Amino acid sequence: MPADAPHARQPELTLRAILTGMAIGAVLTPCNVYSGLKIGWAFNMSVAAGLVAYALWNVAGRAAGGRCIGLLENNINQTSASSAASIVSSGLAAPIPALTLLTGQELAWQALAIWLFVVSLLGVVVAAGLRNQMLMRENLSFPSGVVTAEAMQEIHAGGREAMQRLRVMIYAGAVAAGLKFINDFIAAIPKLAPPINIPFARVAEGARQGEGVSCSNLGLALDPSLLMVGFGAIAGLRVGLSVLLGAAVAWAVLAPVALSQGWASAGESADAPWFGSLVEWLLWPGATLMTVSALISVGISVVRMRLRRAKEQQPAMTIAEQGRIMPRAVVAGFLVVLLLSVSAQTQYFAITILEAIAAILLSYVLAVVAARVSGETGITPIGALGKVTQFTFALISPGNIAANLMSANVTGGAAGQAADMLHDLRTGQIIGATPGFQVIAQVFGVLTGSLAGAAAYLLLIPDPQAQLLTPEWPAPAVATWKAVAEVLMGGLSALPPGAPAAMALAALAAVALALAERFLPPFVAKWVPSAPAMGLAFVIPAWNSISLFLGAVAGALLLRLFSDLARRRIIVIAAGLVVGESLMGVVSALSTIAD
Repeated sequence: MPADAPHARQPELTLRAILTGMAIGAVLTPCNVYSGLKIGWAFNMSVAAGLVAYALWNVAGRAAGGRCIGLLENNINQTSASSAASIVSSGLAAPIPALTLLTGQELAWQALAIWLFVVSLLGVVVAAGLRNQMLMRENLSFPSGVVTAEAMQEIHAGGREAMQRLRVMIYAGAVAAGLKFINDFIAAIPKLAPPINIPFARVAEGARQGEGVSCSNLGLALDPSLLMVGFGAIAGLRVGLSVLLGAAVAWAVLAPVALSQGWASAGESADAPWFGSLVEWLLWPGATLMTVSALISVGISVVRMRLRRAKEQQPAMTIAEQGRIMPRAVVAGFLVVLLLSVSAQTQYFAITILEAIAAILLSYVLAVVAARVSGETGITPIGALGKVTQFTFALISPGNIAANLMSANVTGGAAGQAADMLHDLRTGQIIGATPGFQVIAQVFGVLTGSLAGAAAYLLLIPDPQAQLLTPEWPAPAVATWKAVAEVLMGGLSALPPGAPAAMALAALAAVALALAERFLPPFVAKWVPSAPAMGLAFVIPAWNSISLFLGAVAGALLLRLFSDLARRRIIVIAAGLVVGESLMGVVSALSTIAD
């Protein structure tokens, strides 16, 4: 049974815990900005933050005569650090760059930081208001929170286990960072592609008309990068296989067909990958796969939850449970955030006051949906719910791209932070933390993430028009949000030749896969390809999909051969690979800009 009362006489909300979480979060935030623009995913940094803080204060601090950090204090640290690192869900890897690509509008650092903070703060307030309902009444699992609680308890139960995990994470990070350093600063490690052409493909138009299409042109190669290997190990074998299948369909079948039919153009070099020109066509069926499947899955989840709740009698909370987060504080917080969000939307994006209020109210409703889905599955459908807002504002404010994207930004960002907060609150509930203290830690983390995330984005992507949707910065979420906005604003005329038919087929496939996943027996459903994962493979280079698949296979083999050891080590190995390569990638990008 989860503990729901703070441990007696154990420090919890301390200045050290807050500052440690803010410092660790400031370092981890650029990692998620980097990976978000590379692959469209962000890594949950809770366990990594807890490990680093434990080592910092219980090893280095003890050697200097300082007090060890306890479980509850470390929980405040990881809450703050993980909320900072999750700031990427507030728009940095999707609607904000998409707005720049479509309109040219860019925000200065101060304005961008304020916008991120306001959007995320809405999610924190929503989560605080939902805590009693979702964790106490409905007792939703919030699996990431459970995993974090178990890991934190293991770390603090025995110092040896914690240090072993930390060493593994450091070694993995050093290997990934070292490989990235060699590739970027010493000698570029070539991607290994089979030296063959696709038999049925010939370029139909342009300067390369009549030429063949090689595996290298399509990106069908092995890439010397461990970032995607780390993500694959965490994602699991089903996602890895789905991404590989999606890459095969997109880059080995549809891309050659599009080139042969003249729907897509070839790149400038005969030997280089043609990602930039091909993804302009492939993003349409890819975005359709991701969007339709996500909306279908969310709809089914909501219907199932409502049917289940109608059959189950919800237990009443005790007075003590109701008092953990005061309703008056939540209401006051919501009113403050309402004022701040309306001001930010009208000031930065010329959205009318009524439209801004509508966006916030819709965001609250959809954040509740996102929290429920995340509570049951561990997956937060940020993209899908953002699309709901985009569709809604295409009716409310037709032709207004800023309103379409940035109102959806409010929805997605609030949903992401609300889900992150509720997972952290589940962790706290299990270990006996005080939820009000965690809300305070989350706010400090959001503040840190807003400042660090805005700086990281502007430093990494000084020229979004030239840098994004390229092999270096594929930005798949940006491509999807941009595509939806273009279709909603311009209709089918905005689509390239051949895309409508491909989108129709993708939509049918998405519906079929989503329904099969939900209604087939579990032992069959677990092998149904994931439509969102397949769609992702359409808008990232094929070599990234191959690396993710290899990571998934490696993780599955380790779990099969060394079940208990792998369960405790895979997450820290993956965290090390992601953080190591991301940090070195940030250094490399900044050095390139400086030159």
